[in-house]
Amino acid sequence: MEQVEIFCENTGKSYPIEIGSTLREVKKVIFPQNHNHILGALVNNELQDLQYIIMNPKQVNFIDVSSLDGYSIYTRSLLFVLYKAVNRLFQHQPMVAEYHISNGIFCRMTDKDLPLTAETIGKIRSTMQEIIQQDLPIVRKEIPTAQAIPLFQQAGLEDKRKLLETRGRLYTSVYYIENTPDYFYGTLAPSTGSLKIFGLEPYKDGMLLRLPDRKNPSELLPLIPQNKLFQVFNEYKHWGKIMEINDIGTLNKIVDNKYAGVMIKISEALHEKKISLIADQISSQRDKIKVILIAGPSSSGKTTFSKRLSVQLMVNGLKPVNLSLDNYFVNREDTPRDENGEYDYESIDALDIVTFTDNMLRLMRGEEVEPPKFSFETGQRFYSGEKLKINANNVIIVEGIHGLNPRLTSLLPEESLFKIFVSALTSISIDNHNIINPADNRLLRRMVRDYKYRNYSALDTLKRWESVLKGEEKHIVPYQEEADIMFNSALIYELGALKQQAEPLLREVMELYPEHSKALRLLKFLSYIKVVPARDIPNTSILREFLGGSSFKY
Repeated sequence: MEQVEIFCENTGKSYPIEIGSTLREVKKVIFPQNHNHILGALVNNELQDLQYIIMNPKQVNFIDVSSLDGYSIYTRSLLFVLYKAVNRLFQHQPMVAEYHISNGIFCRMTDKDLPLTAETIGKIRSTMQEIIQQDLPIVRKEIPTAQAIPLFQQAGLEDKRKLLETRGRLYTSVYYIENTPDYFYGTLAPSTGSLKIFGLEPYKDGMLLRLPDRKNPSELLPLIPQNKLFQVFNEYKHWGKIMEINDIGTLNKIVDNKYAGVMIKISEALHEKKISLIADQISSQRDKIKVILIAGPSSSGKTTFSKRLSVQLMVNGLKPVNLSLDNYFVNREDTPRDENGEYDYESIDALDIVTFTDNMLRLMRGEEVEPPKFSFETGQRFYSGEKLKINANNVIIVEGIHGLNPRLTSLLPEESLFKIFVSALTSISIDNHNIINPADNRLLRRMVRDYKYRNYSALDTLKRWESVLKGEEKHIVPYQEEADIMFNSALIYELGALKQQAEPLLREVMELYPEHSKALRLLKFLSYIKVVPARDIPNTSILREFLGGSSFKY
């Protein structure tokens, strides 16, 4: 039998492999004693499932749940097991995975005649455990899209029918557990037996599929109540229902039918209405509220939100004064360092909280202060002579990632503060079993903006992204429920608008780099979405902060 040589990154060694071997067979050759935890592999930095056939020399990196790619495989596969369990118990009852929340995935049954009681959820969980114990193979089959569409239609999966009809591909990869078909935009695990760690429990009016901890895969992530975040997601789901857009297939049909302009106008009007309501809430407490703190993760549109909120506050007779937390950085030599010995600029200890507190208290007393400035070039604080004083009609808007951290404001009067959390909480799904991770939405925003305004390539942005997410998990997520109100900056049409600028950037990420797999995943994700023309997007839109053409100065 003819052989080819593959190089395994995990071991740093080369191996002769029979041509036509699958990755499932290869992993057993390389790891004869310990391979059951392997979920997939990067082949020449492209993510593949273990059904992939080796025909030529390749570079292979096997992955498990501890990597981001492996974690995504685990999550998708677990959702398939959940759907299989529901299908086994309640045939053709539609299940919807709606959004990431509380360290899990919130799911609902759309049939009102099937309430998700604790007993029902217990039955589903037990059935999932059975399916996992049976170690059933998860099989991928490439079939003509013309056959896949009626297959999903017969299974009652109309959302998948719409998606495949608008994607325009001749062939479709359909995954099966036994005779149950499903469709996912990414690869799946080789079998159900590799998905042993999960939880399923009642949550609000649905159920929460709980996920393992990447750092400690034998344990579940802790369940963190996120009631305010849940309310925001529900609000935007409601807005989606108003617009009759809940999935990408429906969005694509709207674009095809030339209704994109109307969709953009309604989306932007909903944003404006929400910002106006927040301004009204603040204005109704103008005698008390003196400081508005705005926080949120990277590329959430905080800056444009702050400017639009300022406009609405001025309509209500208030005069906002903007103050950036960035100007309260300590001198570079005083900046704390992370576990690698690098300066940790995202730590709250990188801020001079004492000076910030002093400035805020004096301003609230009506005194004049000279806030510091910070030079990112020299890494030093300086004073420009620019002074600040507020009166009864002024309100201070403070924007920065630590705005909701209680340590920042512990010495300020609580009744004088109004805290806002801003993030792009993507409310639209690819289909009922393929939710869009809001982090991907923000990554695309950041990539387009980095290229346009900061001269960074897509590769540069992708290289930094995991570190950005780690910083957010540490410094932002724990405090988001401290907010008085949350604002969802996501726009239902925006992925179609970002696509045109993002795709060429992603195609430049060469196979040579590990980030190539992430670029390919995002390209595949964008392939489902029709381009939304940018001409109808107003110049005050949050999206203009990233696409360009904003009427605001940044």
